[in-house]
Amino acid sequence: MTRSTQTRGDANRSDASNTEALRDSSWIGSIAFGFYHDSRLAVLILTLIMVAGFSSFAILPRMEDPVLVKRAALITTPLPGADAQRVESQVSEKIENRLRDIEEIKEIRSISRGGISTISVELLDSVTESGTIWSRVRSRLEDSLQDLPPDAGRPQFDELEVRAHALIVGLTWNRDEAPDYRVLRRLAVDLQDVLQNLPGTDTVSRFGDPGEEIEIEIDPARAASLSLTPAAIADQVTAFDVKRSAGQVRRESMELLLEVGNQLDWVDQIRDIPIRQSGDGFVRLGDLATVQMGVPDPPSRLAMLGGRPAVVLGATVRSTYRIDRWTTKAEQALAGFRETIPDGIEIDSVLRQSDYVDQRLQSLASNLLIGAAAISLVIYLLMGWRSAVMVTLTLPLASLMVLFFLRVVGIPIHQMSVTGLIISLGLLIDNAIVIVDEVRGRLRSGQSRIDTMVNSVRHLAIPLLGSTVTTALAFAPIALMPGPAGEFVGSIAISVIFAIFSSLFLALTLIPTIAARWLPKVDPNQDFTHPKQGRLRQIHENGLRADGLASHFQSLLHWLLRRPLRGIAVSIIAPVLGFALFPTLNEQFFPPSDRNQFHITVEGPATNSLSQTQRTAAEIDLVLQQYGMQRVDWFFGESAPQFYYNVISNRKGTSNYAQALVTTRDAGDPVPLIRKLQSELSRRITSSRVLVRQLEQGPPFDAPVEVRVFGPDLQTLRNLGDHYRQLLSTIPEVTYCRLDMNEVLPQVSIGVDGESARLAGLEPNQIARQLFSSLEGRVGGSILQDNEELPIIVRVKDADRGSLNRITSMDLVGQTPDGAVRLVPLDAVADVTLNPETAAIPRLNRLRMNEVAAFVQAGVLPSVVQAQIEQLIAESDVPLPRGYRIEYGGEASKRDDAVGNLFSTVGVLAVLMAATLVMSFGSFRLAAIIASVAALSIGLGLGALEIAGYPFGFMAIIGTMGLIGVAINDSIVVLAAIGANDRAAGGDIDAIVHEVMHCSRHVVATTFTTMVGFAPLILDGGRFWPPMAVCIAGGVAGATLLALVLVPSAYRLVSVKPCPIADAESIPIPMPLRTAGT
Repeated sequence: MTRSTQTRGDANRSDASNTEALRDSSWIGSIAFGFYHDSRLAVLILTLIMVAGFSSFAILPRMEDPVLVKRAALITTPLPGADAQRVESQVSEKIENRLRDIEEIKEIRSISRGGISTISVELLDSVTESGTIWSRVRSRLEDSLQDLPPDAGRPQFDELEVRAHALIVGLTWNRDEAPDYRVLRRLAVDLQDVLQNLPGTDTVSRFGDPGEEIEIEIDPARAASLSLTPAAIADQVTAFDVKRSAGQVRRESMELLLEVGNQLDWVDQIRDIPIRQSGDGFVRLGDLATVQMGVPDPPSRLAMLGGRPAVVLGATVRSTYRIDRWTTKAEQALAGFRETIPDGIEIDSVLRQSDYVDQRLQSLASNLLIGAAAISLVIYLLMGWRSAVMVTLTLPLASLMVLFFLRVVGIPIHQMSVTGLIISLGLLIDNAIVIVDEVRGRLRSGQSRIDTMVNSVRHLAIPLLGSTVTTALAFAPIALMPGPAGEFVGSIAISVIFAIFSSLFLALTLIPTIAARWLPKVDPNQDFTHPKQGRLRQIHENGLRADGLASHFQSLLHWLLRRPLRGIAVSIIAPVLGFALFPTLNEQFFPPSDRNQFHITVEGPATNSLSQTQRTAAEIDLVLQQYGMQRVDWFFGESAPQFYYNVISNRKGTSNYAQALVTTRDAGDPVPLIRKLQSELSRRITSSRVLVRQLEQGPPFDAPVEVRVFGPDLQTLRNLGDHYRQLLSTIPEVTYCRLDMNEVLPQVSIGVDGESARLAGLEPNQIARQLFSSLEGRVGGSILQDNEELPIIVRVKDADRGSLNRITSMDLVGQTPDGAVRLVPLDAVADVTLNPETAAIPRLNRLRMNEVAAFVQAGVLPSVVQAQIEQLIAESDVPLPRGYRIEYGGEASKRDDAVGNLFSTVGVLAVLMAATLVMSFGSFRLAAIIASVAALSIGLGLGALEIAGYPFGFMAIIGTMGLIGVAINDSIVVLAAIGANDRAAGGDIDAIVHEVMHCSRHVVATTFTTMVGFAPLILDGGRFWPPMAVCIAGGVAGATLLALVLVPSAYRLVSVKPCPIADAESIPIPMPLRTAGT
């Protein structure tokens, strides 16, 4: 029998002799005994973790960013022919009053323009299920119909998505002749049905679709000669279009439907409709008007993909479905549909979200692997290869458990949940390091393997649970944070909390079982530093030695503890400097995105037609061609499809508006390019506002800086708005300022002479109706075309609608009291003048508001401009009149809301954390020492931000809160070790130094592992992750000094009596640095 075999046999006999005693130990010891005694249990648990984790990985949905609750909606209500003030009073106010008592509404913002009211509604951040609230809003809109004027349209309600389309494709016209949008849109409708029927598809929307209609163009002179108006003709066409049941024939044996067969089905049938004249005769509609099928002229919206006319589809995928699998099926469907379309028409893919998802997740996965490898290397160098293997085993097992828990709570795999795993890399191995070090120490002290395993778990369970709970409580405010910002980053904290509790489970079950069986049981008196062992073998087995450094530190610690105030003063220098530098940090909400995309918005004067907007876009294209963009896609009259989750599509039916999606060839930093383009386009195009905007992260906002002035009088609001715009224009970083209220429109005003009109048998209201039906058209029924209902529009010819002279000479049909029909030209009963009118009247929460929106240069922090404008307004010599006030919106408002939500639960969680510490130590003074470490660690994080040159943004705040939970763990270990030693607890300097040096191995190991765990995010995290990673990694480095110097110094100062944690075996006692090789 070999010596090793005999040794194992003796160990087994020793283990067996202790089995009965261990069965009667504490419950946690019983669990540990069960894992060690029955290896099948450990194998089954390990198998369960792997199966649950890998199956969850295969099933969990994948996306680039989290899905945010739909808390915003848009209500659009037309009031044709009305100016902005009339729209405000007759539509916007009425709808606002109907919505005001819905408690869940946070903000009602309206803008009343000529002919249309647009109201945006935002719900409270505390709302997590918006469906029932939006149902109540729809019900209120139905109730508001009785408040609206008769000629107002039905309010259109649209919930605004805060997620990107999974796929954006277009059908493009590649022929030499003019595009036939009827062909494009019908193919688009067919493709829409194909995509909608794919499993996992949520919605499919059309963009750039000009629509289709049956147009009846009337010759006004001919119609007037027959005493007919467009409205009268439309009514007769509608009467001829029967789309209702005529009842049923009921017999004893059967029932038959009755239907009048006069439904309008085709253009020729419409031409043959007999129109009754004022007398007894009839005239064929085709002899009176031109009837044709086509797109509206002018169209309300169009699209151009790569310079080619197109109709575009945007598809979203259900959040429970894997976007990569859906995209594969969609591509197969597109390939099949491509074979059915005619020559000269192509399918052009604008965006595949799965490409960005794969790219983002692969980058994060590589960071995860690099971080895990770096942590394993650090553990190997500090603790040897066996310990490194066991500690590293925690990483994949805990990650698999996190994936399973994410599946249980319904959180997909996206950049936030994966980043939570990366953040937890340096945290979840802390428990494993402590337990492995404890097991090794007990084995070398001569305990049997089963005694070592059970006693280690029993004595470390409470301390490890306490440190895990405090870390979880530090991340809990992020996980519990309500609102869009909380939904965006909350899964980071949830992943971290799942990871550290998974680590705790593993540290109390599988890891000690493996460690007790695998770590060598060596005579404690054996000299591991014998030269025969060799330096490399020593490092391989036990890690690096640091005798010189440990000796110097031990001497320094003795010197500091003789005067505890010296130790406290030395350890707080760095945190205090960090707090002192805090005012110099610039503020930021979220960093911008690193995508190789940006977008351009064009907004011309409100009088601009869609054709003029297209000509402006063509000028911009000429500039973009010089920079070699990969592709440029334009959308006119509406917002582009939502290609990025926080670029909200909220513009519809606006002829003076266009948006371009620009994709660059270079994936580098787009800021320099955006700045060049903005400068050149601002210089070249002066008739329209052209904004080149980078993609932002986090919850969406309209403009980076907003100054809002509230008050009742329009002219006073305009004057104040002009003043603040002039102040903003003096700031070099501001590119454009927008004031909706200050824009003035030329409006044709018709002053009706009441006496002349009545003599002609006309009333002003009749004149308005006749003019509207002639110029804008009147719906006269519809026809069904391929399951789509196309409206029949009756109006005068385009030539007559586009000439003011022809309009003023247009004949009106009047009826005198004796019944005679008279034809009277408009200019005979009215004077036509051109007057300036307010273009728009914005309101916020039912108060008139003039908002000065400022857009800043790419790469410039909005907080810098915000600070300057606040100072300029404070120094301004223009006082606010009585009844007027100012508030700020933009990024600052969103940031304040998010920070307020973040800290809404901090108070309660801080009390819970304090209670955990007091319960653990049984002392308020000891808990106060840990609390001081938590507070000082904030200063360390702020100092790290200043050194690295990052702004203090929301991610830095999250990093600071996470740092608190991480920083106090080492201090808890040191303080517990001191309290467990009677001499150290009594204030003996040598004993305190001894305990601190024993804890130094764990403190240094966890510090290095945390820092290297965040290294990938710092080095390859773009602009989004480094602020948070620098804050935690830099803060943890400084917190090492707090744990090893401040804690013993503070303990020495307060001279605490021995605390309840009196059993020296109940705390982790890792090997000190000076004996790292033993």
